[in-house]
Amino acid sequence: MNKTIIININGIVFHIEEDAYEVLKSYMTDVKRHFMNSDDSLEITTDIENRIAEMFNELLAKENKQVIVEQDVKAVIEQMGTVEDFEHAEEDTKASFSGTYYNNTESRRLFRDPDDHLIGGVCAGIANYFDIDAVWVRLAFALSLIFAGSGLILYIILWIVIPKAVTRADRMAMKGQKLNLQGFKKNFEEELGSMRDNLHDFRHQARPFAYKARDFVGDFFHHLGVFFNGAGMILLKLIGIFILLCCFGLTVFIIVAFVALLGFGSFAPFHDLPYSLLRHHHAEYIYTSAFLVAFIPLLAIILITLKGIFNTGSINRSTGTTVLVLWLFALGVLVYNITKIASDFRSSASFSETINIAPVKGNTYYLKLNDLKYFTAEDSARLGIKNLQPNIKVTEDPYEYNDFEHFQFRNVHISIEKSDVNQPVIVESYRARGNGYEDALLNARNTKYIFSQQDTVLKFDYRLYALKDDLWHDEELYITLKMPLNAKLVIDENMSNMLQNADINNCKVTNKQDKARSATFIMTGNGLQCKVDTLVADTIINKHLPIDSSKILKK
Repeated sequence: MNKTIIININGIVFHIEEDAYEVLKSYMTDVKRHFMNSDDSLEITTDIENRIAEMFNELLAKENKQVIVEQDVKAVIEQMGTVEDFEHAEEDTKASFSGTYYNNTESRRLFRDPDDHLIGGVCAGIANYFDIDAVWVRLAFALSLIFAGSGLILYIILWIVIPKAVTRADRMAMKGQKLNLQGFKKNFEEELGSMRDNLHDFRHQARPFAYKARDFVGDFFHHLGVFFNGAGMILLKLIGIFILLCCFGLTVFIIVAFVALLGFGSFAPFHDLPYSLLRHHHAEYIYTSAFLVAFIPLLAIILITLKGIFNTGSINRSTGTTVLVLWLFALGVLVYNITKIASDFRSSASFSETINIAPVKGNTYYLKLNDLKYFTAEDSARLGIKNLQPNIKVTEDPYEYNDFEHFQFRNVHISIEKSDVNQPVIVESYRARGNGYEDALLNARNTKYIFSQQDTVLKFDYRLYALKDDLWHDEELYITLKMPLNAKLVIDENMSNMLQNADINNCKVTNKQDKARSATFIMTGNGLQCKVDTLVADTIINKHLPIDSSKILKK
């Protein structure tokens, strides 16, 4: 039977066997003797005693016992290091700089840094954990404020969740320093040297206003934290629940969007996405990477909020690192694909073609929109077009904009100008974009436009057609219809959206023919003008309407 005594280590009471106490007492005597000549031996020995007390608590809790035995004391001493080993290590270091390197680092722990803080020390703590400069972490949080203030919300959550480095052991663990004798002495010397530098600087310059403001903000948030720990805990939980509901709602939304995009190729709220373009660039990779880029931060916010408010379990470091690597990989895939798509629109090219129009008797032309639907050979075979009865025409509504496949080739613009000769002509200027000039020119040539003349009727199609199953590269067609002087053009109202210099509706109103299906124009020396009936023109002039009578063409 061993005798048990009660000891007090910096306010913490332990039950320890007498043999173990003698070993511990001898060890602490050697430690105090070694550091007795230090600048502040009391502070450093107190920190060492605090660390020993923490290790005793961990041992008792781990083994579920109440008494410290000699084996426990020796295990703690082995981890802390003996004075003899520490002195030998110092002598070896002083004797030769090329000797064996003494590893004085271990895995880091995440704390808020109270010594290097602007607000709560969160950024400095994260910087210490990843061994980077704190300015980059602060810059990242500052930039994240533009994303609906998400950085501020995340900062407040981390401020609440991450503990503050109070003791020297906490600050050493935060920086990855070993919690042994050499680590404590090195940390104390670094702290003392830093204090001397600060005092030296203080003699030469006044304390900057930024640091005073920093301390004021720090004190404010400290008292605010005390409030949250007390009466404000209910409010804090309500805010956490609100954040969780928002995150869960966004999570459900992006999951539904992800399933819809993979299953159906489109999603109504994202109607502006160029789906046909994405289908040619491995859309499933783009959708998956975009989903992970949005989903992982939401999941992290949910877990951090649950940890801070409801004290649930947290993800270990290895799992968190794996998820971070996955998120960075998904972000890289998304950026790569978007950059690759954008590179296909880097350059532009164009070419022109001239088509002669057969002159007609009376010099009168009827401009109409061609609403016939054209099929490829594959479409004709798939839909059985040959089996339709004679005289059946398949038409297409030119105003139906629901299908992006059709909308992407609707960039057809028509302008009517005066021709320098008596021969009416059409100049078609094709334009497209591509990765380079040659690629853009090839894209422009891989489009086709259907124009036809049937005696006096000129039929214009409302869209371009792709010769191959190529991507959309911002193809456009500018048609210039050059008509000789005094040529008369009867333009169908369905061409209103395509014409650039002929206001059909205004011409119908001028002639008091609001319900007419077309309007008549004539080519003059000043360009295309609306042809107004004589009786209508006289009525307008008599009523003193604000109209330029010099531009009215009477029948």
